[in-house]
Amino acid sequence: MDQIQNFIETIDGFVGGVILVALLLGVGLFYTFRLGFPQFTKFFRSFKLMFGGIFGQAKEHGSLSSFQALSTAIAAQVGTGNVGGVATAITLGGPGAVFWMWITALLGMSTIFAEAVLAQVFRERRSGELVGGPAFYISKGMGKKSPGLAKFLAGFFAIAIIIALGIIGNMVQSNSIADAVNNSFGIPKLVVGLIIAALASLIFIGGVDRIGRFAELVVPAMAVIYILGSIVLLIKFRANLGEAFSTIFTSAFTPTAAAGGFAGAMVKQAIQMGVQRGLFSNEAGMGSTPHAHAVANVKHPAEQGLIALVGVFLDTIVICSATALAIVVTKSYQVEGLAGVRITQNAFIEGFGPVGGSFLAVCLAFFAFTTIVGWYYFGESNVRYLFGSKGFLVYRILVVAGIVFGAMQEVGVVWALSGFFNNLMVIPNVIALFALSPLVVKIYKDYNRQVQEGGELTYDYDAK
Repeated sequence: MDQIQNFIETIDGFVGGVILVALLLGVGLFYTFRLGFPQFTKFFRSFKLMFGGIFGQAKEHGSLSSFQALSTAIAAQVGTGNVGGVATAITLGGPGAVFWMWITALLGMSTIFAEAVLAQVFRERRSGELVGGPAFYISKGMGKKSPGLAKFLAGFFAIAIIIALGIIGNMVQSNSIADAVNNSFGIPKLVVGLIIAALASLIFIGGVDRIGRFAELVVPAMAVIYILGSIVLLIKFRANLGEAFSTIFTSAFTPTAAAGGFAGAMVKQAIQMGVQRGLFSNEAGMGSTPHAHAVANVKHPAEQGLIALVGVFLDTIVICSATALAIVVTKSYQVEGLAGVRITQNAFIEGFGPVGGSFLAVCLAFFAFTTIVGWYYFGESNVRYLFGSKGFLVYRILVVAGIVFGAMQEVGVVWALSGFFNNLMVIPNVIALFALSPLVVKIYKDYNRQVQEGGELTYDYDAK
């Protein structure tokens, strides 16, 4: 079993460390220039649209308001990686990794705009509910010119995301919750797994409407509580903030010396770890969050594209940065014998004492649980694409069983497979993003024209 795991991790390391980084950075740069830097020119308008969506327009059954769609996307984006993944990036790449994480997020904002726009344009209504995502815009958008290739890529993507996120990925998330709760409160992992499965099932069976209501209520509260806790910690260590920012910017371009339990890092490591953490935290270009943005009830696809920008900003620039600064100001990454989540936990213990560890455990549990809900929905959208609603029962059974099994024990080869399929699903999505870029640019220009002319925005969703 160890040999299989090592083999998968070797292949995954090459695909995820070289090919994937090049593809995702490449598509981010491509759309940033093709669209004229929308992450900057439309930044304030994006937030205006988001806040307007909180109070929501009336929506049809089987769809979401724009804010619910954003909350569902953020539910999936904000997970254990925002806590443990950031710590690992700093440990392996040094504090300079944080700078490259920021750069990657800025590029990813233009990528996710394109994904959301395409998901809106090529969505469908099946069994009374809107549904969309990469499998739909690959098959329908690319299908006119290359039907055979489009069908293959769409099916490949759908299978990969069902395995990577819906089933195996949610095993990883439940294990993170069970581990954190068990360490902090002593509750048996099996009990935690059963509770997670029961609560998640209640949300799953309500369909997209219940998932949207859950996301819009829980995700903002979850994010605000964690950010406020981080701000209080940073205020307590405010004397170290100047040094922390200086260390981040300096080590982004110069090697970091070893100190304490920190082995030191070269610039190459800082770039690689920062880029990977940024890409996998906000999921821009990976093809996951478009499933939520596809079903948003907006007047023009570009509106949801701009709202999607906010998700990447909040996930990486705000939440990941809160974690990173907490770690750097407390110098927790230099403490020997700590890794992953334990580094972040040490930072909060430094700030608040033992209660800080419990606070982080609760936040981590909420982060991971909302990710389970988001990833379940993304997988369900692709089950609907492949099999229709008749595939839901089997899929839900597999997800719930995986949640309980994942909570009880770590299985290294399963974790490796999750990362492997997670990387594979990116490839067909990025191919489609490049192939359909003329349509994205056309829609963005149409949106800008309508905004300049004033009046009510319109878009014919029946004309592809």
